[in-house]
Amino acid sequence: MTEPDPASLLEAYDSQLRRDAEVPSALSTTALGPLLLATYLGGRGFITYRDLATDEGPATEESVRGLVEGALAHYRAMPEILQVEWKTRGHDHAPGLHEALVAAGFEAQESESVMIGDAALLALDLDLAQGVTIRRLTDEDDVLRMLAMQSEVFDDAPDEAASHAEQILHRLRTADDMEMWVAEEGGEIVSAGRLEPVEGTDFAGIWGGATRPEHRGRGIYRALTAARARSAIAQGKRWVNSDSTEFSRPILERSGLIKVSTTTPYVWKSARHTPATT
Repeated sequence: MTEPDPASLLEAYDSQLRRDAEVPSALSTTALGPLLLATYLGGRGFITYRDLATDEGPATEESVRGLVEGALAHYRAMPEILQVEWKTRGHDHAPGLHEALVAAGFEAQESESVMIGDAALLALDLDLAQGVTIRRLTDEDDVLRMLAMQSEVFDDAPDEAASHAEQILHRLRTADDMEMWVAEEGGEIVSAGRLEPVEGTDFAGIWGGATRPEHRGRGIYRALTAARARSAIAQGKRWVNSDSTEFSRPILERSGLIKVSTTTPYVWKSARHTPATT
């Protein structure tokens, strides 16, 4: 197998996986210059783009600040929007973006690694730990169990977990573009993740990977990833991509995936956003 060129993978990522490809389940989208402003169930907004150049030329601190202010004004005019995410990438030409986002009230979240590799590198026939089984879910009750397990592992706030579950179920009911996979032992979901083949591209994304702490180090997540990769290949996809935490990145690197960039979400919350109580 030919070693992939990181620059070519990054070019494919930018051209195939950004902007419209990132918002398949949006309720609505609005263009603002190079930006695409999406809205979702649960009062959530999401801002994406391929680059920040405008008709006037490459991005400058002034033009970037204007885009941030314009995007936020768009969402502020929508009383149903409670939270907005601006997804940045480390390789973008984006002068002054961090400063403009912070000045507008956005807060940086944890950065993740953008990983890409040949799906065949992951689609291995691995032996499972005794008593562990892997399957794709189709029943909504099972999906809710899976989402509850992921929220527990990620320590999501109750309101965030409920909003995420609402969005996932809505997408499963209205589109056929996402698969839910789990590993189980003794009737308990111990690891889980999604597969999202991207229509019209060579890619399928692997998302939401979570394994209960007491079951890590047993090869379960790697086997779950292999099952998703085999499904991606069966659907004609060559490349697998993932935004990986420091838990999953080393596993994907050992399988041959390459870190091509980083991504950091910045989140703005409306004054109407009510934090969860405990």
